[in-house]
Amino acid sequence: MRAIQFKEYGSPDVLQMVDLEKTMPVGKEVLIEIKAIGVNYADIARREGQYVVPTPLPYVPGAEVAGIIAEVGDEVTSVQVGTPVVTLLGTNKSTGYAEYTIADERGLIPIPKGVDFNLAVALPLQGLSAYHVIKTMGRLEEGESVLVHAAAGGVGTIAVQLAKLMGAGKVIATASNNEKLTLAKELGADVLINYTEEGWEKKVLEYTNGNGVDVALEMAGGDVFYKTLACLAPFGRLVIYGVASGQQSKFYPSSLMAKNQSVIGFFLPQIMRKPELYKQSLTELLQYVQNGQLKLQIGGTYPLGDAAKVHELMQGRQTSGKLILVP
Repeated sequence: MRAIQFKEYGSPDVLQMVDLEKTMPVGKEVLIEIKAIGVNYADIARREGQYVVPTPLPYVPGAEVAGIIAEVGDEVTSVQVGTPVVTLLGTNKSTGYAEYTIADERGLIPIPKGVDFNLAVALPLQGLSAYHVIKTMGRLEEGESVLVHAAAGGVGTIAVQLAKLMGAGKVIATASNNEKLTLAKELGADVLINYTEEGWEKKVLEYTNGNGVDVALEMAGGDVFYKTLACLAPFGRLVIYGVASGQQSKFYPSSLMAKNQSVIGFFLPQIMRKPELYKQSLTELLQYVQNGQLKLQIGGTYPLGDAAKVHELMQGRQTSGKLILVP
């Protein structure tokens, strides 16, 4: 089978098309004929050797795939050959940038009718992150306010919509320009703030009558973390799910006591350790898409051989929406 592999860490140029032997499934494994592959910043971090856990070499990146089951192991009981599925592959076992991959039966989610492979593959990483940051970690309650940074990004566009679907009273969206803010408004945001303008955190307080937001989604780190914490309401929850700036933030935990506030960390692979929670939430997300309640932003589809080009475009911030590779 054809696959994209890197044998050393580095620039997009290290991604090379190779021929690999197709592995046959055993036990509870299935062989998936891949139809769509989600491209994510985690793939770039893997390629650069900067991921949160070590990346073994040589490595075929890609954890997010959708396709059709081509073969099943002798212990598989829940799915059969021909079933369209979407899944997240294991942390160090992903071979998503390929024509075929092996996956565990227990992580498979059947794709419902009316949802194509491209839409399905746009959900696992960013959809599950948005879902669990808001609901599981943020513990959003009916009528509460939510602050979504980078609201036009992969997680942000889904988070704005999910916050509304989960009962948020007010969704405050931040982005870097008017075009992105317009998109956030179209997706349901109530308040739009350009975070490149000085004093954006004061505007958050103004729009919440000085109270602050109940749930804040933070993935930048550095100065953005401090300003987000400054506009958190009493009993508010600030959920950290990334450090895009590369700047770690330091603060005094005792400062949270005055307003009974919480700072919470989120890392999606931990959700994968709770199979029932993972399957329930991804099934729910697919149903939202099937019912037309959740609109996914597909930024472009590219041939598998263009993986290096797609990485370059993503790192150059020349794209928007979900980027997908097609074998």
